[in-house]
Amino acid sequence: MTKLYQNYIDGQFVADSTDVVGVFNPATNSLLANIPDSDEAMVARAVEAARRAQPGWEKLPPIVRAGYLRQISAKLREHRLDLAGIIVREQGKTQQLAQVEVDFTADYIDYMAEWARRLDGEIITSDRANENIFLFRKPIGVVAGILPWNFPFFLIARKMAPALVTGNTIVIKPSEETPINAYEFARLVAETDLPRGVFNLVGGLGKSTGEALVLHPDVGLITFTGSVATGSRIMQTAARNLTRVNLELGGKAPAIVLADADLDLAAKAIYDSRVINTGQVCNCAERVYVERGAHEGFVNRLEKHFRDTRYGDPSERDDLQMGPLINQAALDKVSTLVEQARRDGATVLTGGKVADLGQGFHYEPTLIVDARRDMNIMRKEIFGPVLPIQVVDSLDEAIELSNDSEFGLTSSIFTRNINSAMQAARELRFGETYINRENFEAMQGFHAGRRKSGIGGADGKHGLLEFTETHIVYLQA
Repeated sequence: MTKLYQNYIDGQFVADSTDVVGVFNPATNSLLANIPDSDEAMVARAVEAARRAQPGWEKLPPIVRAGYLRQISAKLREHRLDLAGIIVREQGKTQQLAQVEVDFTADYIDYMAEWARRLDGEIITSDRANENIFLFRKPIGVVAGILPWNFPFFLIARKMAPALVTGNTIVIKPSEETPINAYEFARLVAETDLPRGVFNLVGGLGKSTGEALVLHPDVGLITFTGSVATGSRIMQTAARNLTRVNLELGGKAPAIVLADADLDLAAKAIYDSRVINTGQVCNCAERVYVERGAHEGFVNRLEKHFRDTRYGDPSERDDLQMGPLINQAALDKVSTLVEQARRDGATVLTGGKVADLGQGFHYEPTLIVDARRDMNIMRKEIFGPVLPIQVVDSLDEAIELSNDSEFGLTSSIFTRNINSAMQAARELRFGETYINRENFEAMQGFHAGRRKSGIGGADGKHGLLEFTETHIVYLQA
């Protein structure tokens, strides 16, 4: 009998009589479990539990709140292999990357817990005699965390940990594609001493559960990671209650390779930044602009990496570099973009078709040359193991092409010239720029995009402040 998971509300698992949503293994398209498609009443129950718990949680000293977070991270480390196995099966992540995700999640929770003694306000100079002006950082209240499917486990922590350490409570809605890991996370939370109602979890579809959560008037902040289309709908819906939003959306990260670059380094770093999680990462290298003098040597190196890629069902092998795409819609989207690029005159050097593995949603690692700025393959987010390359004649041209995008999340450049590197840092209009390294952010940085890549950001001090609001106090002595 297929397992049916239960929502976690107010410190207990709750039976739900609503419709269910099936969860499938993308490597085999086999059913793994069912989750409830939570209705408006169930969502309201979760938000109410979070609202009741929030005042008491806020009154606890931050260092005490941090102690509860450390209990959770300890539980994750205790069960790291089991959790990684779940991620492999329901998301298609390679075993190695799934273990990295679990470990990084635990480390991230501990990192945010360390801010308990570091989050401070300000004392502002007054124009009046004998007056003090204080700026306090206060929690917003109830946070709704709506998760993506590509790094589903880590995103629980990215939204929960800063929310809780700053005194908020939270309701998490995992992606319907990858919710099992979140329910197992809730099971481990239930084994800690975390007060009831501080962490809540409801499953379901975006059009039912997600919309009910976004519309609830007691939600003070909606933090969402996912597509531009969904982020736009959330922003429109949240406007009804003037609810704050924090949105991490799509990306179309350019990578610039100059003629003076270390081509071995550039090829390996860009390859790693493309095939990680089968290209399903918002900060992946999505397009390359290579200076003409380096084109042949760079492409030859990159082509070898693509041809040597090991891919398949990650539950069966622990040495794979790629797993499947998440579902049939993703497979169709990637196939369409590649076929359109081929019709528009691009050349497919490797791959270029659905992988013949008999089952699941696998696409061959694909390298494309002769791309142009007007092609959709260079403008639309691929979110798959496909990399298009365009030749340029100068850094100025590469920067101009890079900035010609509706997205603005991450970017990278490979060069031995410090002046070129600094010019790119000054002129690339992206939230992040990586120089001579792969695209992968640090938890102490600030992961934020521009344009249609989102509003607000995550990680580090600045990400923590997204979960607070200011309170100015004027004290006249």
